[in-house]
Amino acid sequence: MTTNNVTQGEENAVPGRPAGRQGLIKPLRTLLDTSGLIAIFLLLFVALAVLIPDFLTGRNMVGLLLSITLIGSLATTMMLVLALGEVDLSVASTVAFAGVVAAVVTSTTGSVFIGVIGGIVAGGAVGAFNGLVIAKFGINSLIATLAAMEFVRGLAYITAGGDAVMITVPAFFDLGSTAFLGLTLPVWTMLACFLIFGVVLNMTSFGRNVLATGGNSEAAALAGVNVRRLKIIVFGLQGVVAGVIGVLLASRMGLGDPNTSMGLELAVISACVLGGVALSGGVATITGVLVGVLIMGCVQNAMGLLNVPTFYQYLVRGAILLMAVMFDRWKQTRRQGT
Repeated sequence: MTTNNVTQGEENAVPGRPAGRQGLIKPLRTLLDTSGLIAIFLLLFVALAVLIPDFLTGRNMVGLLLSITLIGSLATTMMLVLALGEVDLSVASTVAFAGVVAAVVTSTTGSVFIGVIGGIVAGGAVGAFNGLVIAKFGINSLIATLAAMEFVRGLAYITAGGDAVMITVPAFFDLGSTAFLGLTLPVWTMLACFLIFGVVLNMTSFGRNVLATGGNSEAAALAGVNVRRLKIIVFGLQGVVAGVIGVLLASRMGLGDPNTSMGLELAVISACVLGGVALSGGVATITGVLVGVLIMGCVQNAMGLLNVPTFYQYLVRGAILLMAVMFDRWKQTRRQGT
């Protein structure tokens, strides 16, 4: 009788190739999987550079990076949420709430540090609460976060007293304007999010568990994954990043506004789906999400340079969301057919 002691790495090994080199192949496979999307982005970028005179200027490129910081940072954790097979519609409300809390706490205590911590904790608490409700009570994440979207927005209005909260500590404004190597802190925060959560998704057991749970939660649970705890942590991370972005946005605006970030959650989900994240869960790449964010940012930037009226911009963003969902559906059908 023989004993089957095949490791997971050996099971996934390519025949004829040493098992230790499998880690080198994954980035290449990811690049090939997203090569079509990358080609679309490059064609779009070249077309905009040729057709719009001011698009390729250094000032506009810096402005483009700054304009995608909200969507880009939040997309890195929304990627994990969607990879779980869940969704978070409360992220925009959480950004607004965190910004208001940071503004109120900073103005009340006179301490920027305490205000920043207060905003981040507020965001993390909302995310953890969402995860707890979804994981422990089995409530559909669409419904749970839709309720949270309204509830948290209401908390933002109550905390702000129904109006924007002016920040009375000038040092708070430095958070959004401090620059290093020509890039401001919000841009560096977005880049850090892509780096950190890219590593988490591709190089840690946590990331593998997220994808496994999104692919088949029952099988993941049987394999020893604590699915409930995993969901709470992922939604908590979403809340923490939303809290950080809320604080930075409040710093850039100079106030905590409960009306801010309306509709941001749809833009974030659109960027993720456009970047190849499956709405059904189990499939996500950080490279695809980055390209999806860049495509969304380039389109928005081009419409701004061309002075496209706001109501037409709504049509374009809606069309992008619809195409992204249709593309996701097409990929699911293709995978099921193979």
